[in-house]
Amino acid sequence: MPALVRLYIRHVAIGYALGLVFTGLLLWLDIGGLWHLIRATEGGAIAGLMLVIFNGIVFSGVQFGYAIMRMGKSGMSGGGRRVRVNAAPPRQEQVGVRVTPTP
Repeated sequence: MPALVRLYIRHVAIGYALGLVFTGLLLWLDIGGLWHLIRATEGGAIAGLMLVIFNGIVFSGVQFGYAIMRMGKSGMSGGGRRVRVNAAPPRQEQVGVRVTPTP
């Protein structure tokens, strides 16, 4: 299996596990009364399942993005070429506008 595919699968699994932990804590601490809503509502099980799935998707994407961003070569100084940019604001000129009163 290619290294990038292994990286993707590993970090998506880590992110999904983090999403599960986050959702579990969210429900265990009853933030915003979510656990009560899931238990007391007729479609609460579907809402809870959607909460788990969507949090898993979000955390997976963030974890994989973080892993990709860290793949840069170490030892390189960041910041680009440090080219100076003219800091003066653009010159503004006054333009005359004719205003006619409305009847």
